[in-house]
Amino acid sequence: MHMADALTTPVIAGAMYLSSGALLTYSTKKIQLEDDIKKVSLMGIMGAFVFSAQMINFTIPGTGSSGHFCGALLLSTLLGPYAGFLTMASVLLIQCLLFADGGLLALGCNIWNMGFYGCFIGGYLIWQKCTQKQLSKSRIVAASMLGSILSLQLGAFSVVLETLASGITELPFNLFLMTMQPIHLAIGIVEGLITSAVLCFIYSVRPEMLCHSHHKEVFKVPSLSFKSTLTILSSAAIVIGGLLSLFASSKPDGLEWSIDKMPTATELIGKGTFYRYASAIQTQTALLPDYAFKGSDSILGTSVSGILGCLFVTVLCIIFCYLVRYYKRKKHVSSLSDQVYHHE
Repeated sequence: MHMADALTTPVIAGAMYLSSGALLTYSTKKIQLEDDIKKVSLMGIMGAFVFSAQMINFTIPGTGSSGHFCGALLLSTLLGPYAGFLTMASVLLIQCLLFADGGLLALGCNIWNMGFYGCFIGGYLIWQKCTQKQLSKSRIVAASMLGSILSLQLGAFSVVLETLASGITELPFNLFLMTMQPIHLAIGIVEGLITSAVLCFIYSVRPEMLCHSHHKEVFKVPSLSFKSTLTILSSAAIVIGGLLSLFASSKPDGLEWSIDKMPTATELIGKGTFYRYASAIQTQTALLPDYAFKGSDSILGTSVSGILGCLFVTVLCIIFCYLVRYYKRKKHVSSLSDQVYHHE
């Protein structure tokens, strides 16, 4: 569902940058990291896991289309909505700048469409609501399916609204809506299955990692240590990104497929100063554009992209966490000093 720059105008792109930026700022203020080194590690590892999982496009039978895992609901469930949203934004930023996946001008749209609904609607509202009374595998599956499907539907609808607001007449609202929603319903079902599988595994080995530690089930003795669980998840990320990504479907994803289905289907090209600058920046920053070596068709480019992407996302998440912790501690010390000064 990564939008290209040509699907939005600078005005709409700017509005979505402001919306996503405001939510990122709020999430930064709300995130709690001061005494939780485990959460910092988990953000990095799960960011890498989502990055690698997104590299695998799976075919949607009978459509000629494909879809890929989003992962926002998974992040929200394990990290909470604020840390989950920040981690999702980190994944999308790395994809955009280093791999030219999704337009730079449209990055605000992509963060909102793929991060907000999954983290705050699918994860924070639906998943927690469905599991707050009892945490069990059956409830995990049901909540993951419902949350994933609704999140993908809302994200797809946002894409349609953004193109409508941008005046992209090549994508008639009614027809674009009628293609985007059904194909993302199918993608949402697969998203729910993958999410529930990962969460059921974590529930089996380290149930307290889920966001409802007040449940009695969470206090049973875990079968794996936290370190071992992170090792499994990080190893899975490397294997998925470095090996399984080689078998990803080459069919167009749900968004591309929907555009191709339009009667006026044509290659959309953004024209103007903003588009040229955004494209120039991505050309300079893209280390492995389209997850491949520049000027080479070697499959090693995909594997290297998967592994490097995991590392970059992990490092970015950890650096960000420590910057937030440093800023909050500095602000806290400053606040205490002011209190002492006024007291004296």
